[in-house]
Amino acid sequence: MSGPPDRTKGRITGTSRGVRRSSSARPAVSGSRLTFDPSTARIAAQEPEQVRPNQFRPAWGIEGYRRLVPDDHFGERVAARYDESLPDMFRPDVLNPTVDFLAELAGSGPVLELGIGTGRVALPLVERGICVCGIDLSPAMVEQLRAKPDGDAVGVTIGDFATTRVEGDFSLAYLVFNTITNLTTEDAQVECFTNVAEHLEPGGRFVIENFIPALHRLQPGETVVPIQVTPTQLDFDEYDVVNQTLHSHHYRVVEGQLEVMSTPHRYVSPSELDLMARHAGMTLSERWATWTREPFTSTSPSHISVWEKRPAE
Repeated sequence: MSGPPDRTKGRITGTSRGVRRSSSARPAVSGSRLTFDPSTARIAAQEPEQVRPNQFRPAWGIEGYRRLVPDDHFGERVAARYDESLPDMFRPDVLNPTVDFLAELAGSGPVLELGIGTGRVALPLVERGICVCGIDLSPAMVEQLRAKPDGDAVGVTIGDFATTRVEGDFSLAYLVFNTITNLTTEDAQVECFTNVAEHLEPGGRFVIENFIPALHRLQPGETVVPIQVTPTQLDFDEYDVVNQTLHSHHYRVVEGQLEVMSTPHRYVSPSELDLMARHAGMTLSERWATWTREPFTSTSPSHISVWEKRPAE
């Protein structure tokens, strides 16, 4: 079975909610100034006068570029193209194991998806007869969900999933595609676990899919890790190891124009997530490298973790 595709954090082609990093070697353009030639619709690397190796320089001001949703990471422009920008995430060999795993844990439901977006995972669960509710900050993403078959069958509350409350008790809550990192402070991530625990019935489970921070790829004094480099696509993660954050930078040539997007994230280790779960009254019950339950090892680039809510004493 082929492995899951490379993804870009959080949601958006190579952006914020959800991304798995590849372990590709450093690209040839490392330490170069990125320029765009509208006549050929290609990105080229030119040697800068004074740029440290692996130092990121933004492309603001490049002729022919437009900045993509600078404030609302999942506004109308992104939402309209979100599904088509992530075709690999809808492949049966990628999506079906995700849905199988969650459906097995859900039982008769109901279930709660945090960051439900356009319904990539929620709608297949609905097709299996499971009642799904969701929380999402972006009305534009939810509009895309509503436009799909069975989209009206999903109850969605607009709000921050770290604090927003939904009526009812749930057998399962889940947060996939690296979306936990969209909460950019430790406090917000801790609040998310507490909020989930308040939604779960005793014995209910919380599932997170997240990447393992690629800190081992950073050389001393460097801050940037390349994700993907092609003639029309450049993706980099810029780490701030002091504050445990990163910015994910994405360059795309779309219809002859260069689109640039940068999104903030707080990266987090599996052990830190375990501590947040314990603080919220949950304990780790499973951890895997993939949705098909391949063993999690020291070289796994991502993890699927399941915590169970302890019964009230």
